Amino acid sequence: MEAYANALLYAIPFFMILLIIEIAYGYFVKNQKHKVMDSVSSISSGLTNIVKDSLGIGVIIVTYPYLLEHLALLEIRSSWIVWLIAFLALDFAGYWNHRLSHKINFFWNQHVIHHSSEEFNLACALRQSISNLLGYFPLLLIPAALLGVPSKVIAVLAPIHLFAQFWYHTQHIGRLGWLEYLIITPSQHRVHHAINPEYIDKNLGQILCIWDRWFGTFQEELDNVPPQYGVLKPASTWNPILINFQHIWRLIKDAWRTKSYWDKLRIWFMPTGWRPADVKKSFPIAIIEDVYHFKRYKTPASNALKGYAIFQLLATTFLLLFMFFNYTAIGFEGLLLFGAYVFIGIYGYTTLIDRKSYAVWIELFRGIAGIGLIFNTSDWFGIDSYIKSGSLLIACYFLVTIMAAVYFTFIENRPSIKKVAF
Repeated sequence: MEAYANALLYAIPFFMILLIIEIAYGYFVKNQKHKVMDSVSSISSGLTNIVKDSLGIGVIIVTYPYLLEHLALLEIRSSWIVWLIAFLALDFAGYWNHRLSHKINFFWNQHVIHHSSEEFNLACALRQSISNLLGYFPLLLIPAALLGVPSKVIAVLAPIHLFAQFWYHTQHIGRLGWLEYLIITPSQHRVHHAINPEYIDKNLGQILCIWDRWFGTFQEELDNVPPQYGVLKPASTWNPILINFQHIWRLIKDAWRTKSYWDKLRIWFMPTGWRPADVKKSFPIAIIEDVYHFKRYKTPASNALKGYAIFQLLATTFLLLFMFFNYTAIGFEGLLLFGAYVFIGIYGYTTLIDRKSYAVWIELFRGIAGIGLIFNTSDWFGIDSYIKSGSLLIACYFLVTIMAAVYFTFIENRPSIKKVAF
């Protein structure tokens, strides 16, 4: 986990630079593909994901080293062949994992966050799951284990393979000629994120597009079918933590409500979107029918609120970078507490930009708890060792979040704020 945290110290700034370049390019060519609240939500989702992964939260059914120890039939000695086989095995496993996530109700919950944005840009690439608490991916690497691919090779390639999927989440790059027959390109991935009937569940590959072509899930981008983005059951919130569990909550309610015991069992393993007939009739859920004329989610947002959302995003990113920089010294229990502050913060400010009145109480609780921790420990997880009066700056940050929550809830645009809905 420490190695992963160190990698994120470089990956996060790199992704942010690319995001800034895309936003700047869209501004100068007058073809902006980012909306402030949507991009804040997307990046915030990525921050929750890396906190969850860096802390190792979840249950792994079986580890790859275990499979390697018990299943290896060969031992490949040629180094370049090992790396090639490992890459192909990872990409092949990624394709089938991705396909499972699109085809099975239970697995869709861990992937829906990635598709929930109604925009398509580099920020939406960061919409990654925190609900994938059951780790089964090593099972898809059994071919690599049989061939004796060392676990160290998989450990090195896995994050590189993941990070390499970032760049093609853009609308500013067109078709790429002969590369369209080899790798996943922006054009192909626009198809994947689209909700047009022609594009649903297509282009499931991660780096190579050969798996889609072989297994019948490939679809090129059509000039007369412009991609429309999002999910057919819109998330209707900027809060990435809520989005992560919306689908599973629907499944739980449907399993409870249906009178059929068979349906209570099979709903989890049926195709994505399947619902018991009696529940579907009694508790209908609105689904987008016309992908070209649906109402996209937005909330009242002044320039001040947009600026505050960006401020919160940058402050949270800074906190995370410090957490990864001081990962070992903070210790596991401290990291759990640090992660809790980050999660509650993201929940709070994304609920605030959703214009929900109860957001103020979340921010108030977090701010007081943060200032209280600094008062009791005379530090913020060791930040004073690196930044003079760093804990004082963090305390000021918490104070600002409290005042801002009060201002945006009770002073600015109060009539448009929605009532609390439980």
